[in-house]
Amino acid sequence: VQLVESGGGLVQPGGSLRLSCAASGFTFRSYSMMWYRQAPGKERELVAAIGSDGGSTNYADSVKARFTIFRDNAKNTVYLQMNSLKPEDTAVYYCNAHLWAANYWGQGTQVTVSS
Repeated sequence: VQLVESGGGLVQPGGSLRLSCAASGFTFRSYSMMWYRQAPGKERELVAAIGSDGGSTNYADSVKARFTIFRDNAKNTVYLQMNSLKPEDTAVYYCNAHLWAANYWGQGTQVTVSS
């Protein structure tokens, strides 16, 4: 099982980034997918979630209307489009796959929002 995040980097406040998470080794289309983030000195928090067929999504209040989670089951990939980024969005972003007792994590990608 592998979850490989990409797309992180340094961006100015107000900018945009798109994170990708490429999955392999499990039946991606059956799993709910989530993006979490962890800032220095803080607990890991759920940012966004999407159902297995992409029909349902949920967001943390802090990112609603700025972030969009979507998936392409044909490509075994989940994305997080992040717009209007703020310094407080700075964190390591992790991809998570969940189905019943199965719970898989990626290695994380750093997002830094700074001028």
